[in-house]
Amino acid sequence: MPRLLFAQGAHGAPVKKIQKGLGFAGDAIDGGFGPRTTTAVGAFQKTHSMPETGLVDTDTWGAITQLPVPTLDERVLGLTATFEGHGFELAQGNFDGAGITWGIIGFTLEHGEVGKIVREMQAARPDLVKLAFGDSTPQLLRLIDLPLDQQLAFADSVSIPPSKARLAEPWRSCFRVFGMMPEVQEAQLGHVRKDYFQPALATANKLQLKTELGVALAFDIHVQHGGVKADIVTSLLGRTFASELDLRVALANAVADSSRPEFKEDVRSRKVTIAQGNGMVHGGSFLLKNWGLDEIPA
Repeated sequence: MPRLLFAQGAHGAPVKKIQKGLGFAGDAIDGGFGPRTTTAVGAFQKTHSMPETGLVDTDTWGAITQLPVPTLDERVLGLTATFEGHGFELAQGNFDGAGITWGIIGFTLEHGEVGKIVREMQAARPDLVKLAFGDSTPQLLRLIDLPLDQQLAFADSVSIPPSKARLAEPWRSCFRVFGMMPEVQEAQLGHVRKDYFQPALATANKLQLKTELGVALAFDIHVQHGGVKADIVTSLLGRTFASELDLRVALANAVADSSRPEFKEDVRSRKVTIAQGNGMVHGGSFLLKNWGLDEIPA
């Protein structure tokens, strides 16, 4: 029996593939599964003598895209990237002490990820780095080799007060152009898989989180918090839970309770929504089965 993959409310690269398969073009390929996409899916289904639901299940996905079903890492990324709100392109300033935050899951200067991706691209495709950063390329390459305190000081100097969330030009536009390049997007995705999804799988295994929702929660924690703190892991392993749902909710609340006070409730809404499979985050309603994430084995 076909399973539901995507429906209204979902966002991300798989939705763009659906839209392309439906014949959308230009700005209409926005990665958002809204009413227009729902209507187009229903029309496609009717034309192809399929149940006219407007929902993309595994059968409809194959018929529209002619592609394999998106992997779990693609599906969890779609959700977490939407929470992060950066896309591949947006770069922000030193609003949170991380220097520069850029890319699909908010790679930072502070943790060295921005520098890693720039170095990779400079080694493989220096022409693309030059195309994106132009006359600022030498300064960028010097910057990523400076001691961290000097990197952060520079980032702070090009962050527009009072909030410092907006990066000054030309840096904002340079990073935007850089993030639009398919080769750079692939480099970002490589780091997501290696540095976040694989560790998240290990965390899920350690905590006996065996469902798609469990892996999605572990992944989101690795992206937003760098992983689950050791004391939380120890505490959870010492308790007995009636269901994985109860374990997920306990993990979500423990991570929220260990967060900085000003972010605690925002973290809680995000993590509990994933744990439960539905909820409100940043004022938006999320039903995770519409993102291809459900209470089924990962």
